[in-house]
Amino acid sequence: MASSFSITQTQHQIATRSSTALGVSYLESLSEKPGNVVPVTQYQNYLDSLSTEQPRSSSVTTSSTPAAVAESTSPPSGSTGFCHAPFEYFHFDNLSSKGPRATFDWGTPQDWSRKLADDGVFRAGSWYCSEGGWESPNGKAVTEVFYMIRGHGCLGDSDGNKHYFGPGDTVIIPKGHTGRWDVNTPIHKVWAVNAHSNVEETGPVIPVKVFYYKDLSPDCLTDTSANDPLYGNTGSVPSASNTYYDVGPTKVGAWTCEPGTFEVANGVRQWFHMLEGTMFITDSSDGISKRCVAGDTIMLPAGWSGYVDVIEPVKKVFTVAL
Repeated sequence: MASSFSITQTQHQIATRSSTALGVSYLESLSEKPGNVVPVTQYQNYLDSLSTEQPRSSSVTTSSTPAAVAESTSPPSGSTGFCHAPFEYFHFDNLSSKGPRATFDWGTPQDWSRKLADDGVFRAGSWYCSEGGWESPNGKAVTEVFYMIRGHGCLGDSDGNKHYFGPGDTVIIPKGHTGRWDVNTPIHKVWAVNAHSNVEETGPVIPVKVFYYKDLSPDCLTDTSANDPLYGNTGSVPSASNTYYDVGPTKVGAWTCEPGTFEVANGVRQWFHMLEGTMFITDSSDGISKRCVAGDTIMLPAGWSGYVDVIEPVKKVFTVAL
């Protein structure tokens, strides 16, 4: 039986065509506001990026409202060593409403959220927001990384440059960023935040970074089995990765691995979201093992030790907080 988190190529094409119409309507509405310039070229470039490669599998829904799944209100499971949450943990019905946003200039944006874990510096959770837009004039206090489950949005930099994103895309908002948010269709995302001390980006403009689902294709990854960014060395088990963002204490990228087992000793502090495959993570400290599949979100603390058993080829996006 196909996973409820997967999306077929036909569904993705339909969703892309629908998002094009929604995006054009949104851009037309912007043009009616004095002083606004319609960024058609940038938006079209984003749509072109979607059509370059169709996702084979991802935790994406295409319905107008969150898909109904079994309600789960229990805490994320795991041991003292790691934290694991299935996709149901972040189902819309399990998110807490934060009410309407205090400031906005179009739409009626309202927030819902739920936290996964927080060690005082590195934390993670999920966020849902309805349509609307607002300015973000104050420098962002943390570096945020998020993976888009559904919806379409745009983040603007202080120089007016715009970054469009949609399902399957990964977005990095560096500490110190200023600009604006626009939620073009309701957004549901899973996120990780690194509350590091200093603004690491330099220059008058701190830009948002986006890497798209097409950037996760095999030809974009390199063999890192002997120098793995997450686990050090996967031994005889083939792994490949690409680090798309590496600034100060934050690294963001994609990781794949073929079936096999390897041991991890003194691993890096990391967050990851499973896109494909099946693997088990076993904590050496207490022997607790968790099955991780597409749609799951996992956090491992600094110095974590244990075993990784890849049952089916895995693909995931990750964030490392040093």
